[in-house]
Amino acid sequence: MAGKKMGLQTIRFQNPPSIIATSSIVGPKEGQGPLKDYFDLILNDNMYKEKSWEKAERKILKEAVEMAIKNSNLPYSKIEYFIAGDLLNQIISAGFAARELGFPFFGIYGACSTAAEGLGLGAIIIDGGFADNLVVATSSHYCTAERQYRFPLELGNQSPPTAQWTVTGAGAAVISSRPQNPRITYVTTGKVIDMGETNPNDMGTAMAPAAVDTIVRHFNDTNRTPDDYDLIVTGDLASIGKDIAEELIKQKGFDVSNKYTDCGLMIFDPQQDVHAGGSGCACAAVVTFGYLYKEMMKGKYNRILLVATGALLSTTSTQQGETIPCIAHAVAIENL
Repeated sequence: MAGKKMGLQTIRFQNPPSIIATSSIVGPKEGQGPLKDYFDLILNDNMYKEKSWEKAERKILKEAVEMAIKNSNLPYSKIEYFIAGDLLNQIISAGFAARELGFPFFGIYGACSTAAEGLGLGAIIIDGGFADNLVVATSSHYCTAERQYRFPLELGNQSPPTAQWTVTGAGAAVISSRPQNPRITYVTTGKVIDMGETNPNDMGTAMAPAAVDTIVRHFNDTNRTPDDYDLIVTGDLASIGKDIAEELIKQKGFDVSNKYTDCGLMIFDPQQDVHAGGSGCACAAVVTFGYLYKEMMKGKYNRILLVATGALLSTTSTQQGETIPCIAHAVAIENL
């Protein structure tokens, strides 16, 4: 059996890769939220001096990568891979950013689980000895996501209370073999879970079972419990999905109630009228690479479990009446 494999779906790293630097860029609405002091750059508007929202999104993704590398004090020549993805068709934000950056590129798609998927794959590459330094990044943008997945903003459609607000932002992290805290110690790769939900305006309900499946599998594979973590944080289940996940995890025999929160609840204030909360690839990315990383560096948290969640639907599948397949990947990040 593979020496680094634990249980059915988890990897334990023999030489836990380090997150040596991060960056986070957010839009103006996110910059008014409770975590505003943790972000490296807050945009004044959603266009960011570009001619389209899509161009603005790829610009913030590229700049987040550049900022993370600058924060790492590594020369560009030391970055061996760039792993990134986003929500847009054919991951154009990541692909076009990679065109400008010039690094060897792995383009990935995990919907809003992309931040954790990228961290997991990056850590596997580093621990496997295939590289010493690489960058992981992802982005999303409220206006580009609305245009692609829902309705044109100009139409002025109302959203139901179950809907979530796609975070405008980009987050990046430099992962390295250089031993320093915090470290990536475990990765639990999720399975696609589909409980038959069909409402694209209620992603939290659809994604919660995927988060539960991965979290419970992580505990069973590693023989850890919620008490082993200072914080367990899902990516973007928001208010409705978080409550469902918490209850389902309890039914499986684990009580996470005093350790569990969600990035989609942390990034916005309820008074900001975001309905159920935040979502999008950048939701988990900017909260993790902005707030959580900086608090780990200060020692407030020493062991967190990030579980980023994604809904693997498209406009085509929804229009054809398909249910919503979902996924969640768990990454344990620790100060050793």
